[in-house]
This record gives sequence, C-alpha cells and structure tokens, in this order.
Amino acid sequence: MKLIDINADLGESFGSWNMGEDAKMLDIVSSANIACGGHAGDASVMYDTVKLASQKDVVIGAHPGFDDKQGFGRRKIPLNILEIEQLIASQVGALVGVAGLINAKVYYVKPHGALNNWATENMDVSEAIVRAIKSSFPNLSLLAVSGTMLETAGINAGLKTFSEIFADRGYNKNGNLVPRGEKGALITDTKYAINRLVHFFQTGEMPTVCGNFIKMNAHSICIHGDNSNAVDMARNIKSILAENNIKIKSFI
Repeated sequence: MKLIDINADLGESFGSWNMGEDAKMLDIVSSANIACGGHAGDASVMYDTVKLASQKDVVIGAHPGFDDKQGFGRRKIPLNILEIEQLIASQVGALVGVAGLINAKVYYVKPHGALNNWATENMDVSEAIVRAIKSSFPNLSLLAVSGTMLETAGINAGLKTFSEIFADRGYNKNGNLVPRGEKGALITDTKYAINRLVHFFQTGEMPTVCGNFIKMNAHSICIHGDNSNAVDMARNIKSILAENNIKIKSFI
C-alpha cells in the first residue's frame, strides 16, 4: 500500500471574518498549514486552529506569507533578503509560541501564496527562507512544491525537505504553478482533479496546461482550504485514493 499526505491551508480567518470550513477539512486532511498572522490569521485564530488540529491528530505546519491581509498574501512584495528571513522567523515564531500554550508542536514550514511562488523560481529567496528555518527552528522540516528551487535549496542545505503537488492548481510546462488569474490556474472540477491525481500516481507524471507532462515527486497533496468546494474535493480525493490502495498518512 502506498502512503500519501493531504495538506490544506487553514486558520485563514481574521477577527470576525471567516474563511473556509476548517473543522470539516481537519476531519479529512493529515497535515494543516496554519496561517501565522501575515496573509491571514491572528493570535486567537491560530490558537483555535492549532487546538482543533491537535485534537484531531492532524500534523501542524506553519504557513508564513507576505504581511498583506488585504491581498491575502497573493501580491508580491519586493522585500530584501534580510526582510524575508525576518518575516519567516517572526511568523513561524508566532505560531510556535501560540502552539506552546496548549502543548502542541509545529513540525514543518510551508510558505504561502506570492512568497511561495517567488521562492519556486528565485534561488536567493529560497535560500533566505531555508536559512531562516535552519537558524531559528532547526528541528522543523520544509514542505516545498515538487521540482522547484525551494525544494532544491532545502535539500542542498541539509534541511529535512518534503515535496508536494497540488490537486486544485494547474501547472506550466516548467513545473511552476500557473499564476492566479490566468487560464487553467484553478481547478474546480473535482472529477478532473481526481483523474489527474490517479494518472500521477500511476505514472509519476503531472499534466500541464500546455498539454505535455512533467515528472514530479510527492510526499503530500495540497488542497486549498479557501476554495468553495474544498471539502467535497478533499473528501472525494481521499475516497478515490483509498480505492486505489493509497492510504492517507502525514509525511512527518
């Protein structure tokens, strides 16, 4: 039997504003990328999400992003290298601190949104993220998009690095995600998402919007928690994977 993790971006509410169906997603996923107060989340939301994930035995990861709640962390902010390191250290530290209040543990870091996209194609940014993790949280792992510069930077630095693929995002022929707003960027058809994943597990190849296929590795599948059909997609993916003798288990 094969093993695969399913992760989702959670804890992305803020104050009285609610995003996603975290409680339902936490019944399905094996790992939770919890917002650290930058692109989304606040101390109270972090606390509640960490507590619920811990109660459901879901592995907790930090999900730092640009400090840009208005843009949900999906607008690129041209920080310098030191500022990127400071962003990672401060946001991950916030989640680690909040988790400590309930004796919960953070296991990994996965950058969010535009910061993650920047890192996938810029080695300086990737190395800054990796340095910050190694310097401030040497026991944490890195979850990086398969085949990207961030994955390479983590491996080269000796950081425990795991690779992910996306169930609900399209890929360009270079292996990077299609930018949001462009055709094929978002996958909302659950049947197509499932067929694409089954093909990947059978062949190790991921179809792209250009019509070709690229080789990828995967320890985890990401399903974005803010998509309107995220719960149904996650539930169906988990069911189909089970039918194909693939068990859901965290990569940690």
